Amino acid sequence: MTVRIEKKIKGYAVVTPDDKAKESAKAAEVAAPAAPEDNVIQMHERIERPEVLIGSTYKIKSPLVEHAMYVTINDIVLNAGTEHEHRRPFEIFINSKSMEHFQWIVALTRIMSAVFRKGGDVTFIVDEMKAVFDPRGGYFKAGGVYMPSLVAELGSIVEDHLKSIGLLHDPEMSEHQRALIAEKRKQFEERSKKNAEPAAPGLSSTAGHPEDIAVTGEGASFPPSATMCHKCNTKALVLMDGCATCLNCGYSKCG
Repeated sequence: MTVRIEKKIKGYAVVTPDDKAKESAKAAEVAAPAAPEDNVIQMHERIERPEVLIGSTYKIKSPLVEHAMYVTINDIVLNAGTEHEHRRPFEIFINSKSMEHFQWIVALTRIMSAVFRKGGDVTFIVDEMKAVFDPRGGYFKAGGVYMPSLVAELGSIVEDHLKSIGLLHDPEMSEHQRALIAEKRKQFEERSKKNAEPAAPGLSSTAGHPEDIAVTGEGASFPPSATMCHKCNTKALVLMDGCATCLNCGYSKCG
């Protein structure tokens, strides 16, 4: 295309491709709106400890130690008063009269506190701790839940705490599963009541003793004769119609 020059040329300059790129970048900066400033505070290790923290204390009474252990987890509140407000674990302390585990308890709490302050996803620590097994064997805590070690119970406490502040959530049980568990509980209770009926006069009683389905632990309502379910690690597995069935999660060996 021919361009006619009608005015006198007073000077000239060579425009390079780099000059064109700079001009395009400046035009884009002028056209683009200024990005809003992000004031959301995320958890990281540079955050200083406030003077006051919100905490919760949990009690562990394990047969592996003579005295009870008290686990305190303190939380920091980030972005207080805004729509982004949330709690994050900041530090953990364990106190007990038992001194035989003092060294590893101090080391464990310091490492866990460092992980909490690092930020990011800290929920992985629950699975790591719950997977620790004691070579001497585990134990059942109140409610019939099996704990493979003392460290695993500490992990269970951390899990409960993370659920209470919203960092972890229980998988939702479907309506079909809820109905199945309710049906199994009802069948077991009816069978227990039937076994409790006295025998007719002149006949020997062959029904046996009824199962006690009263509370056997804190918040539990499973029979004392129940065995441990390998799916939910709860002492709630009973024999119904020749099939082992869990009254807590609905697991059954018969499908």
